[in-house]
Amino acid sequence: MDSIPANRRLWNQISSAYQHEHDPQIGAMPRLWGMYSVPDAHLHALGDVTGKRVLELGCGAGQWSRALAAEGADVVGLDLSEAQLAAAGRAMGAGRAMGASRYALVQGAAEQLPFAAGSFDLVFCDFGGLSWAPAHLAVPQAARVLGRGGRLVFNVASPWFEACYDEAASRVTTTLRQDYFGLNTIAEDDGASSYQLTYGDWVKVLRGAGLIIDDLIEPRPELETPNGYNETDPPDWAHRWPAELLWVTHKP
Repeated sequence: MDSIPANRRLWNQISSAYQHEHDPQIGAMPRLWGMYSVPDAHLHALGDVTGKRVLELGCGAGQWSRALAAEGADVVGLDLSEAQLAAAGRAMGAGRAMGASRYALVQGAAEQLPFAAGSFDLVFCDFGGLSWAPAHLAVPQAARVLGRGGRLVFNVASPWFEACYDEAASRVTTTLRQDYFGLNTIAEDDGASSYQLTYGDWVKVLRGAGLIIDDLIEPRPELETPNGYNETDPPDWAHRWPAELLWVTHKP
């Protein structure tokens, strides 16, 4: 959990620029997954959330949370960063003025969830908490706060996408740049850390937390779909190889 203070500082620093650049894409329409904004209507990962108690890990400015609240879910958006929560609060205020559904915002870390056991029917994130917290700590916390039959659904980068990232060129290529085995902590700016696991390590962590894996979706964007976050060479990289992993699990 040593990464919590540094990650909090980083996201407080970059929140404004991040939202300025990415909010038009994230908030373009409800339920868009990942770097390529693949609609959940095509992937069928979340299902009906009407009347469900939902927790978003790493809600940012709350684009997903607001959309699910508008569908009738009782949503809590959790984020480590005060600046991100402030952005979510401003958007929430505008949404209330337009009659949108309400939801709650909570500051906290995915590694230390401040909720009682069995509090939620669905815990989810699109990158967010499970990309910026050690999975061996965050996944058991997510499982703990789920009720029986509750679902953990989350989207993260594929280990192949990370292994092909060329740091010097700041883009993803067709050349393996780092070892697949041993992927774990990734150094970010100013001492912050993100996290990446292999397929096998994700399975171990999820099963170790008592979760049942229902599906592993590898979102495949259509040709010429832009990546809103990373440059790739070739541009159709994610149409040819898996850039993201969308895990669908439940608590028995």
